[in-house]
Amino acid sequence: MKDRPVGLGIMASGRGSNAEALLAACAEGRLNAKGVLVLSNNPEAGVHDVAARFGVPSRTIRRDEFESGEEFAATLIRAFHDAGTDLICLAGYMRKVPSALIRAFPDAILNIHPALLPRHGGKGMYGPRVHEAVIASGDRETGVSIHYVDAEYDRGPIMIQRGGIEVRSGDTPESLAARVLELEHTLYAQAVARWIEQHFT
Repeated sequence: MKDRPVGLGIMASGRGSNAEALLAACAEGRLNAKGVLVLSNNPEAGVHDVAARFGVPSRTIRRDEFESGEEFAATLIRAFHDAGTDLICLAGYMRKVPSALIRAFPDAILNIHPALLPRHGGKGMYGPRVHEAVIASGDRETGVSIHYVDAEYDRGPIMIQRGGIEVRSGDTPESLAARVLELEHTLYAQAVARWIEQHFT
């Protein structure tokens, strides 16, 4: 094992509950990792408050602040490199990750998806829309997938996937999301631990 913790970067657009679960796992010593930077496209996102509670720097970097996508991607790359990032975890990041960032961190960007990919994934499938699609499809079971990020939405190789969450007859997207979120919080830390074992030892 390397003699330092993994530098964990997080990208999020919302309240940051998965970011909180990951940073708590770091702080409690359940992961050989340290949060080094939280990036968001939303200055009002709750994830900034989460980062502050754990003493992790956070920044807002928006695509519309840059004349070109190349400049935007270069700024993201520089921010993560300067912070000492080894692994990037998407935790409810609602924008497509620039290809240049993926190339800069090969096999080192993970995303969490609240369904059993390849079902109910792809462009536009995030948040409540995923759970609406699960219910509408008649699926009797759902779960969580954590996958490597590539150039296509939700198409990268799956690292870890777990089902077993019953879709109940009276479920709403909100009630189903609440049960899925519990699994998200535990499974993401397990995925990061697996990544560390595979890539950082």
